[in-house]
Parts: sequence; structure tokens; C-alpha cells
Amino acid sequence: MENIIAIPAFNDNYIWLLRHGDRAAVVDPGIAAPVLAHLAGHGLTLAAIFLTHHHGDHSGGVADLLANYPVPVYGPASESIAGVDHPLHDGDRVTLPDLDIDLTVLDVGGHTRGHIAYYGASVLFCGDTLFAGGCGRIFEGTAAQMWRSLSRLAALPPETKVYCAHEYTQANLRFALAVEPDNAALQARAREVAELRSDCLPTVPSSIGVELATNPFLRSNSATVVASATRFRGNPVVGEEAVFAAIREWKNSF
Repeated sequence: MENIIAIPAFNDNYIWLLRHGDRAAVVDPGIAAPVLAHLAGHGLTLAAIFLTHHHGDHSGGVADLLANYPVPVYGPASESIAGVDHPLHDGDRVTLPDLDIDLTVLDVGGHTRGHIAYYGASVLFCGDTLFAGGCGRIFEGTAAQMWRSLSRLAALPPETKVYCAHEYTQANLRFALAVEPDNAALQARAREVAELRSDCLPTVPSSIGVELATNPFLRSNSATVVASATRFRGNPVVGEEAVFAAIREWKNSF
């Protein structure tokens, strides 16, 4: 993948554009207008659309994009999304040599039941499953399902770049600091992110290595996270999945 560009959308979404020469693919286009403007402004032709899940802020722009560019649309097989003509299952591989794309599909349900992610060449497009400093709300799945999905992503190589779909990092890190106030790596990251946001700059992509060091939702084996989960519940919380579920519940009302 030659170049990955963030196209801001709505209040805090990112539509990811993968550019190779004069051709491009987009990931999670919730709205078409900024994508069409970017393509026109840079002399690019859209060649493919990738979707991670059915929510409108990730898929709402598909119809308008297809009206301008009749391209293949890849998305989760277990979710009903208008326009998807290449339904994908866990373990499928999408290879598009003319776009320099070779991605493996990962089932990462939890935020929605059929949510998928795309991984390849040390790059992860994870939609709303894993965020910089946080994770998605559990709307359709279960805490157990989300924990399995996050554990799967956490097992990817630490250098993997994490392209999530929202600019939630600063708010996520405020919560992370409530969970682990003495985490030095987290404190340093919060300062970094504050500087970026003060200049209106994106805080993503992150990396799996950074998330393992600072994201409480990937740190259920940390003694400090366990202690915080126990304080929140008011009784001992045992096991990584149970710790994750407690921290996720706390975040819902933070």
C-alpha cells in the first residue's frame, strides 16, 4: 500500500483512502462527498470499497460512490449492507494487485455481531472494534465476544499500524488515566495526544505495541487494571474477560 490518507467525515470519523498511483480504495465511507472531492482534487479513480460493519457512519456513502464509480464493494457476509457484492468471512483474503492490496479478513464481532477487520502488510483497518486508547461499545455482541476480538487484534505484531475509524483518542485516554493513573507510558501518550489535538492533527494511526502499553481494554492482565475493575465492581474481579467486561461497563458511564 503506497499511501494511506485520512479523509475526515462528520464530527469525528475517518474514511481511509488507500492510494496506489492514480487509483484508490476507501475503507468505511460513511458519506460520499468528501471522498468524491478528494478523488477529483487529486486526479484519482476509485477502484474498490471496503466496509467493516453496517453502521451508517461507515456505509452510508456507498450508494453515491457507486453512482459515480461502479466498483466492487467488500464487506461482512453476516451483515446486510446495501451494495456489498463481495461478502467476506473470517480468513478470506482480498488481493488486488493493481492497488497493491493484499488483506486478510478477521472476524472481530462485538461492536456489531458481524464486524470484520482487514489486516496485511503491518496495517490494520479495524473500524469500531479497537480505538486508539479504547474500544468500541458493545451494541450487538457480548463482552465475551468483544474480548475475544480484541485479544485477536492484540496478538498481531506490535509494529502493526492501527487505522481505527474515529478521532476518540483524547477522550479515551482520559478514561485510561482514571484506570491507570500511574502508567508512565500512558501519561506520556496523553501529553503527546494533547499536543496533536491542540494543532487539530490526527492522533491515528496508532500501533498494536502502543495500545498494549496504554490501552486498558488490552491490559486486563495488568494488576492496576484488575485493581481498578475490582474498585468499580465493589468485589474481586477474576479473569481477563471479567476484568475487560467491568472496565467496558465503567467506560459506558464515564
